[in-house]
Amino acid sequence: MLNPRSVKTNLDAKKIVEERGLTHIKVGLFDIDGVMRGKYMSKDKFFSSLDSGFAFCDVVLGWDSNDQLVDNVEYTGWHTGYPDAPARIIASSCRSLPFEGEMLLFIAEFDGEAEKICPRGILQRTLARASDMGFSVLAAFEYEFFLFNETPHSVREKSYQNLTPFTAGNFGYSVIRNSVHGELYHSLLQLCEAMDMPIEGLHTETGPGVIEAALAYDNGSDAADKAALFKTFTKVWAQRSDMMATFMAKWSAEHPGQSGHIHISLTTNSGEAAFFDSDNDYNMSDTQRHFLAGQQRLMPEFLAMIAPTVNSYSRMVPGLWAPLDATWGVENRTTALRVIPGSEKSQRIEYRLGAADANPHIALAAALASGLYGIEHQLEPLPQVKGNAYEQDHPAELALPRNLMEAANRLRQSGAAKELFGEHFVEHFAATREWEEREFRKHVSDWELSRYFEII
Repeated sequence: MLNPRSVKTNLDAKKIVEERGLTHIKVGLFDIDGVMRGKYMSKDKFFSSLDSGFAFCDVVLGWDSNDQLVDNVEYTGWHTGYPDAPARIIASSCRSLPFEGEMLLFIAEFDGEAEKICPRGILQRTLARASDMGFSVLAAFEYEFFLFNETPHSVREKSYQNLTPFTAGNFGYSVIRNSVHGELYHSLLQLCEAMDMPIEGLHTETGPGVIEAALAYDNGSDAADKAALFKTFTKVWAQRSDMMATFMAKWSAEHPGQSGHIHISLTTNSGEAAFFDSDNDYNMSDTQRHFLAGQQRLMPEFLAMIAPTVNSYSRMVPGLWAPLDATWGVENRTTALRVIPGSEKSQRIEYRLGAADANPHIALAAALASGLYGIEHQLEPLPQVKGNAYEQDHPAELALPRNLMEAANRLRQSGAAKELFGEHFVEHFAATREWEEREFRKHVSDWELSRYFEII
């Protein structure tokens, strides 16, 4: 019997379906916001799709996370009639779904013209760029998420207020919490092992019901897939346990935000560590220094890809562990980029700007492409920050956009973004972020009502 993670070819995919006697197979792809959209396919349809591709309505590239149709994009919309777009199944993405018996899950991605704006397609092209430059990419994501003793119905009945957290109070790295609820922690660890998105570290964070999971590192393509699957199936796991998990950047003004940090390193195509040089300060090779410089210089222009929601910017305030400027430091968690000195194996950069709400494929593409740009152009980073970055003044060019609309405008105007990602993606993604901001502007908040209703 084939192990799902041993499936590499279309023939392997057909064989494992036959071995398991499946009549249907689950296939999913990721939309602009990183939400997994998909369906069950009959065996015959699945086999045909492996051979010749399949069609998937392109609306998922042109609606928002609430299924509202974006009205300002060119690629898809009412003016196109929302046709099907070609898609292909990635045979090597095969995974078991432990809570669905023998069921298998496959990841798909858009093909043809749709590939130009497909999140997974953007990352694949960036990884190909790295390969053309002589590099392979290693990456790992770590996420913070809050758990609540709530259901999709109860949170709506409560209007997302006065929710009951899974655990009470602040208790970071608590052995008491993860021992009292050991069975629950074990079930998440086991799910992630079974679906080949293994967790390297799992612990409570500071805040009621908040947990941090560090995923094991992998090649760039698989790391992003695993991160996207982790977000999806952690939510599934929670709801199957009569709870809810949220990956919002900041769900409450009273509690810390939720990060989605990305660790990145490069190796040469011959397998040597490209970031390590024991003769240099902090073991930083020239390649790592240039890579760091590219990330720093382009971070303000690429911010919309890293902080893609209105809520992302609620997290980016002083003192909440989220950077406000494109700074870097060595082992400094107050900066946007943290250089982590180590051995050939562990020398890396932590892209600390990211929040948990980012699309992993798009976020990794931004973090990686900007670094590659720095190598190509032999850029040099500005001086490192030592001490508390929040209390220091930084060059104006390092200031990050303060809201989503400003970030979208910076992305649209970025020549580097168009060069690295293509004009089709830049225009499309910037337009979807502007839509997100405009949808927010239609909303009247409780804060506005309590502040202005009577007095103004």
